[in-house]
Formats: sequence, C-alpha cells, structure tokens
Amino acid sequence: MSVAYFNGTFVDSNDPVVPIDERGHQFGDGVYELIRIYNSKPFMLEEHLDRLYMSAKAIALPFDQKRESFKEIIFQLIERSGLDNLDVYMQITRGMAPRNHLFPDAPVSISMTAKPFRSIPPELREKGAKAILHPDERWMNCYIKSLNLLPNILAKQEAHKAGCLEAILHRDGKLTEGTSTNVYVIKDSRIQTTPLSRHILAGITRMAVQKIAMEAAIPFEEKHVDIEELYEADEVFITSTTNEVMPIVQVGDKLIGDGQPGPMTRLLQRHFQELTTTTVSADA
Repeated sequence: MSVAYFNGTFVDSNDPVVPIDERGHQFGDGVYELIRIYNSKPFMLEEHLDRLYMSAKAIALPFDQKRESFKEIIFQLIERSGLDNLDVYMQITRGMAPRNHLFPDAPVSISMTAKPFRSIPPELREKGAKAILHPDERWMNCYIKSLNLLPNILAKQEAHKAGCLEAILHRDGKLTEGTSTNVYVIKDSRIQTTPLSRHILAGITRMAVQKIAMEAAIPFEEKHVDIEELYEADEVFITSTTNEVMPIVQVGDKLIGDGQPGPMTRLLQRHFQELTTTTVSADA
C-alpha cells in the first residue's frame, strides 16, 4: 500500500494534509530526497541523509531533527507500507506561515511517502534508451537538491515529446547532467563524467558507480565532456536512484556506438544489481 507521514502523523498517501500556506507549496522553499528500498533495506541511506542535511544547511533551513530519530520515522514508514521493494520520498520545507518572502519564525515541515518502485520499462535497461540534448537553463546551485525543479521539468517534457527518456543538459558546449540523472560517456574503456561542482548534483548512484569502477580497476575520470565527445563515445549511460544504471543508445539522431548497450555498461549494471542484493554495508 502507499502510506505517508506529515509532521508527526502517519496517513494514507491520498489524504489532503498540506495547508495552503505551506512554503513548499507557495515558494518551493525546501529540499527533498528519494531513497530506494530493496528487500526492506534502504540503499545507501547514510549517503542520502548526508545530502539531505547538507541541502537543508545550504538554504539556511533549520532542520535540526536528530538523525537517529529521523531514521526511525523512515523505518516505521517502510514497515507500515507492507512492501519489500519501494521508494521513500521525503521533503523538508520551511514550514507553514502567511505568504511572505522573508523567512518565517515557524517550525519546519516534514513529509514522506512510501510507494512501490517507480516503474521503468524493463526493455529500456535491456535495449537502451534515447535522449535529447537541451540547454542547461537551471540556477547556479544545482548541488542543492531543492524543490525548484521547473527547468528540469520543462526539459524532461521536451524529451518525452521526442520519444526519449531523458534530456542531457549542456552549458557552453559542455555536458552538465540530465534533468534527473548523472551522465557518463565511455571512451577507450574509460568512464568520463562531469566533475562535481555547484552546477551538478552529487548523485548517490554516481557514488556507487565510482566505487564499482574502482573495485573493477576501470578508470573513472572527472572531466568536462563536450557535445562532440558525447557523439563519439563508445558507450553512454545515465544513473539515478530510479533509473539505476541506464544505457543511452541514441542522442537526438545520433547513434551511440553501434546503437546497442555496450559491454562496460552491462558490467556496471550487473555489479550495481549485486550491490543492491548482497551486503548491507552501504545501507544502514
């Protein structure tokens, strides 16, 4: 079942609970995380919480709930859902107050939902997905996982209209990331991806892929990749919590390699699946 949590109360996810004057609704004044649960175990929970607390601090949001008590809410939500494999979405906002641009003197608002895995067609992981290129029109602090996602949404919609899964964003001729993913090219058996900066999100799945690459002795390079290098790549893939490791076989009208998922992407997919099903060392 789909269950939710709002400021101390567990509710049905369809129950109306957010007041009109909630600042997440009024201003997008908040931050969020999405954690995937495999076999009842949160994957890379600590890393997700590190980023959540960092994002809150970056927007001066006074989210001071003790980490252990916050984790307990997450585990209670998982248990109440009755699901083994699910997505937990959490959102922290600056709370409820009459509409005013200045920060209010109000407690933060915490909401969460627990729902079955977001559906990704299995054939996409098997055969690979398509993407478009799109200018990166977002703000300059994309390292914060904030609620302000309108430019991402507009670019993602353009990708959807073109029959594609994702829009790969670029600034000044260099790739940044996808609308909701990190982007990688493989050339001469080397993984290349945009260096971490204020302009991209430090993806949790990105961390997992970097770890896999290190253990498999695959070179993992942080470099600014230009559009021509994308087109000339041997393989391209994207990562995110919901997409996991997703091959990209075509960008616009350009096939990547031979238009099929490549051997290194396949290897990363296999190793990632092993990570989610074997140990719990990164989970709790």
